[in-house]
Amino acid sequence: MNISEIKQGNPSGERTSLELKTHEFLRKLDIYYEWVDNDEVSSMEECTGISEKLGVEIRKSIFLCNRQKTIFFLLVMPAKKAFDTKVFSSALNVPRLSFASGELMEEYLGVLPGNASVMSLINDKDNRVQLVIDDEVAKNDWFGCNPGVNTSHLKIKTNDLIDKFLPYINHKPTIISL
Repeated sequence: MNISEIKQGNPSGERTSLELKTHEFLRKLDIYYEWVDNDEVSSMEECTGISEKLGVEIRKSIFLCNRQKTIFFLLVMPAKKAFDTKVFSSALNVPRLSFASGELMEEYLGVLPGNASVMSLINDKDNRVQLVIDDEVAKNDWFGCNPGVNTSHLKIKTNDLIDKFLPYINHKPTIISL
């Protein structure tokens, strides 16, 4: 897998609007971050080299909804932790959760499957998606994710994500133990 050297500052070349907004918001909020470009990834296993390069685990993001497709969640958790629907549903007291479709992901987060991350909440201006972060992630000093496209990845301080970035985009995370 091709992974660039670690970069800071503005990306160059052709970028998605979400990727550009992510970089713009991080700069505007004076949040220190590093990033890399990489070959397209389609699994958490493929992110291992990116995690090693940036010195932070790239987090798993899962887009979920209830059976009626009226309540939506973006769950952020450790890459190697197994997802248990029953535990998640019980922790949030929401029955019958399942993976949301790619169409719903595109509608609510503005990204295609494989590109969802906490940064895609920039596109959720109406706050229809509830952010849920595993406490193991919230307790870590650093946070790794993509900027809304799986050909680039970021490293930022978790406190900056929770205390600066998320309030700026009007999202308050629910932190749970899975």
